Parts: sequence; structure tokens; C-alpha cells
Amino acid sequence: MGEGNGELVQGTLEMLVLKTLALEAMHGYGVALRIEQISSGVFRVNPGSLLPALSRLERSGRIRGEWRASESNRRAKYYALTAAGRKALEQERRQWGRQVAAISRILEA
Repeated sequence: MGEGNGELVQGTLEMLVLKTLALEAMHGYGVALRIEQISSGVFRVNPGSLLPALSRLERSGRIRGEWRASESNRRAKYYALTAAGRKALEQERRQWGRQVAAISRILEA
């Protein structure tokens, strides 16, 4: 991962999708935009990565999808976090915190 290339650390995309959907239900393009906005443009989510991640999360029951009209009156699949998704997000946040703390300790050693 080069400096400023916007690639996500492997395994973090699903966690970021869950966090984004914890804020509100939205369609895939909205998820990608929100992640880019919140990260101040550091992370740009490739649709080729996002769509499979959304499918995996939906199959696992962490999110649910529903087809409806978008803001531009087009048909879009909106995703919302489920109770299982909220629980998974909290577990992943704790795990991420432990990993970041461990990496910091190693880098500061």
C-alpha cells in the first residue's frame, strides 16, 4: 500500500460498511461516497470490492437489502444494518482497537 493510494487494509472494508450503515440505510453508491467523505478522501471504495462485500454481509445476515427508488428516482438496493450486524460491528471495533494498540506498541518499541 503506497502513501495516499486510498487502498483499504485487508479485512477492513466490511467493518467500514457496517459502521456506515449504522448511521443510516443507504444504497451501495451512497456507502462508497460516505466512506470517502468521512475519510476525507483517503479511502476510495472500488465498486468491484464493495458489491461482493455487500453480498457477503447480506448472506451472513449482518445487513438486509431492499429495492426502492433512489434520490434520483432510479431503482436501487438500499442496505440496512441488522441486530446481528450491530453485534458484529461492536466485536470488530473491539478487535480493531486491540490490533491498532498492538501495532502502535511495536512501532514505538
